[in-house]
Amino acid sequence: MNTLRLHPGKERSLQRKHPWIFASAIARGDAGMGETVRVVAHDGRFLAWAAYSPHSQIRARVWSFDESARIDAPYFPTLCQHAITARQRLGIDSESDAVRLIHGESDGLPGLVVDRYGSVLVAQFLSAGAERWKDAIADALLASTGLHDLYERSDTSNRALEGLPPCTGWLRGGTGTTHVIREHGWTMALDIATGHKTGYYIDQRNNRLRFAQYARLRGFDDVLNTYCYTGGFTVAALHGGARHVTSVDSSGEALALAQDNIRRNSFAEDRCTWIEADVNTTMRRFLDARRRFDAIVLDPPKFAPTVRHADKAARAYKDIHRIAFQLLRPQGVLFGFSCSSGIGVELFHKIVASASADAGVECLIVERLGAGADHPISTAFPEGEYLKGLVLIRRD
Repeated sequence: MNTLRLHPGKERSLQRKHPWIFASAIARGDAGMGETVRVVAHDGRFLAWAAYSPHSQIRARVWSFDESARIDAPYFPTLCQHAITARQRLGIDSESDAVRLIHGESDGLPGLVVDRYGSVLVAQFLSAGAERWKDAIADALLASTGLHDLYERSDTSNRALEGLPPCTGWLRGGTGTTHVIREHGWTMALDIATGHKTGYYIDQRNNRLRFAQYARLRGFDDVLNTYCYTGGFTVAALHGGARHVTSVDSSGEALALAQDNIRRNSFAEDRCTWIEADVNTTMRRFLDARRRFDAIVLDPPKFAPTVRHADKAARAYKDIHRIAFQLLRPQGVLFGFSCSSGIGVELFHKIVASASADAGVECLIVERLGAGADHPISTAFPEGEYLKGLVLIRRD
């Protein structure tokens, strides 16, 4: 068993149960890709068992802080079962058959994401440790759920940071990759092989419902859904009674699936306008044409994957929110989001406030939004809170 010895003072984060060990914290020691290492303080005191990643700045990710733990194949069924049981107790099944079962570090399984879509599991193995134990974890997931089909979507940029190539395809079983899920009072089609993330934005499930409720309570006439992808917020708005929704995305394939989802839920197609174009350019064109909307959804892609990208991302978030504020009618509602882990909650608030000031529009924050309860955030790992949202109402 290889040992990582830390520099003096670098054990403090581990003593607070933070699961990451950065390369700069290590005085000496190394190991193979994904190998379990014993992590000790500068004086030799045991701190944790971790998975080693020789290519990443996050040089090791903690499996356990318990010195008696044994990291082997039998270690993973208990962790998987614990996480899955916790989701069952949330009662999400009554709302949707799409749920996150494993949420990485918050479930004690760093670098592992697992979503369930009906009878199929989709997993992302995003760290060297998760990759090393892939087969054991796959067996544990199927045993814990009683399912037979597990698809891998390990094709994110995080894999490259770990020195791992992208990897996709069936790990266990194998059925079609197109599935239809139920969510609240509607249904949505998705493709687990080609869709974003694991095929769908499960993390926005509760926020889509909340948008439908706002549409019902406030009687939206004209809604703008930017970065609409496959139309989740569009369907929610129509379900809530919105008269018309304009949906914008740069992907023609996503818009085609969004249109299918409108027909799937039996909404009249003349209640929708679809625009395949750059969102920023389209919003500026609406501004020049003096278009105004009762409600706008801004759910852009990840502008800041790490803190290092925060400054550039902040400018991008500010720009689109400034234009959105100007496009809102008086008493209009804006659902603004950031899914960038490099943009914290407080910084996102400041960005949106600055955008409001530059737009010359006074707004009230009436709600703060985030991912659902199946995306838990460990108190020791605040980085897990990647999705931030604000509901704002134009005051004038």
